[in-house]
Amino acid sequence: MTEASHSFETPVLPDLRSLTAAALPAAEGWLAHARSAMSNRLGAKPTAAALEEHQHALHGLAWIATYVEGLRQMHRWADGLHADGKFGTMEQLLLQIAFGEYLAQLRGGIPMSQNEVIRPADLGLEADELDTAEIAILTATGNSPAARHALVTLIAEQGGVSVFGATGLDDEMDMVREQFRRFAEDRVMPHAHEWHLKDELIPMEIIEEMAELGTFGLTIPEAYGGFGLSKTAMCVVSEELSRGYIGVGSLGTRTEIAAELILCGGTEEQKQHWLPKLASGETLPTAVFTEPNTGSDLGALKTRGVKTETGYTLKGNKTWITHAARTDVMTVLARTVPGTTDHTGLSMFLAEKTRGTPENPFPDATISGGEIEVLGYRGMKEYTVALDDHPVPQEALLGGQEGQGFRQLMQTFESARIQTAARAIGVAQNALELGLAYARDREAFGKPILSFPRVHGKLALMAVEIMVARQITYHAAREKDEDRRCDLEAGMAKLLGARVAWAAADNALQIHGGNGFALEYPISRVLCDARILNIFEGAAEIQAQVIARRLLDTRRN
Repeated sequence: MTEASHSFETPVLPDLRSLTAAALPAAEGWLAHARSAMSNRLGAKPTAAALEEHQHALHGLAWIATYVEGLRQMHRWADGLHADGKFGTMEQLLLQIAFGEYLAQLRGGIPMSQNEVIRPADLGLEADELDTAEIAILTATGNSPAARHALVTLIAEQGGVSVFGATGLDDEMDMVREQFRRFAEDRVMPHAHEWHLKDELIPMEIIEEMAELGTFGLTIPEAYGGFGLSKTAMCVVSEELSRGYIGVGSLGTRTEIAAELILCGGTEEQKQHWLPKLASGETLPTAVFTEPNTGSDLGALKTRGVKTETGYTLKGNKTWITHAARTDVMTVLARTVPGTTDHTGLSMFLAEKTRGTPENPFPDATISGGEIEVLGYRGMKEYTVALDDHPVPQEALLGGQEGQGFRQLMQTFESARIQTAARAIGVAQNALELGLAYARDREAFGKPILSFPRVHGKLALMAVEIMVARQITYHAAREKDEDRRCDLEAGMAKLLGARVAWAAADNALQIHGGNGFALEYPISRVLCDARILNIFEGAAEIQAQVIARRLLDTRRN
């Protein structure tokens, strides 16, 4: 990076990477003690009652592991930048503030939400296990007022970028980022707030331009009409599009889920038929999984797929179906095995439908539905959908075999959560930029409010946590690209990314003061959009539960 000029003496700690390298083993040992303590508390074969009784501590274990992973990936990022000669002052400040703050929270308490904190005593741990000389230096001086001020001064002097600090990615990914950054700034940002306020669907011309850029075929193999790029590329694209507007960034998620389902569980004929259409944007998909009163309990779904002479008919009620109207195919999870009451009786269907319009959202006689009015995340709209003996042919059964739907869906969770984490990073980045711009322009008591410590302190921590979430997300993407199991890493990325997005949006609105509460200011939209990230693709509580259970799974090690 090119260092901007500044008049202060930058308070970077001497031998910073040596300090962080020495602090990591203690943090990892702390996590090992936390896992052992939780395992001892629950026993070798935890019952559902025990897991529920100790839920606070169990979820705290997930947060401890996420923080340690964040520090591990930040140190790895710093080492890589140093080797490439790119570890500049901004990057050093990001690293030291991250270690200073996260180590302090590991010792004192991690906020799992606004009013839930996990403390060492909750897991029967003693904080003095983290009392090493290196950790003492980092927690005492790493996240100092001077460091926060220096970081924000450097950030404020940058322009024309969508990330603050080197990402650690290669030149190809930087080119991908720049292409989608320009698209977001030229075609999305000038209109996003109006789309939100009017509660309009994202215009089709925007979707068509996204298709021309390759958004929908990004990770689909070239043999099926896609570009065959990495999940890391998917992260970069999702970041930039979501920075422009989360609805635009989330359009790619629809295709990502559908394509992943077909790639992992479809027949060769299904791949040949559907993937080129998805890659080109000719076919727009929607995921039809959730039902009223089931939420995350997918095994309790009641929608039925009834066998007929030519295929199946689908009957049941679905809810929270994103982009349900203006799409061409539904990936529908339905119960096809009679007598089952759990996930073993579920099958996945690739059910065609007629693309609707705002005036006539569901033209098919066998499909009806209504819009769910929402605070944010509006560009695709949310719907209830009723399937009334909707016919599908035999070849619509994913993989050609019944009872595989839940397993097929589970195979998509890693990619979906990585992509959601990337969307969260984009939303958080937008919030940071809006807060910074307002703080730079708004004057109070004779000077810009950016000069006040509580204001630039908020912005500094936004930038730091965005980079921590980004590095965990990229790590999960790399693991996925190497075809290694990464549900744990993907879950951590999503868990932290969602909290970071909400905190960034909330703090940016606070910087705006009363103006932030006015609908005319974009930060009001970003706050609404950020809130959904802690709910979809696994609510934060469910995500923490899943992470903790994986940590206690002895087969992992």
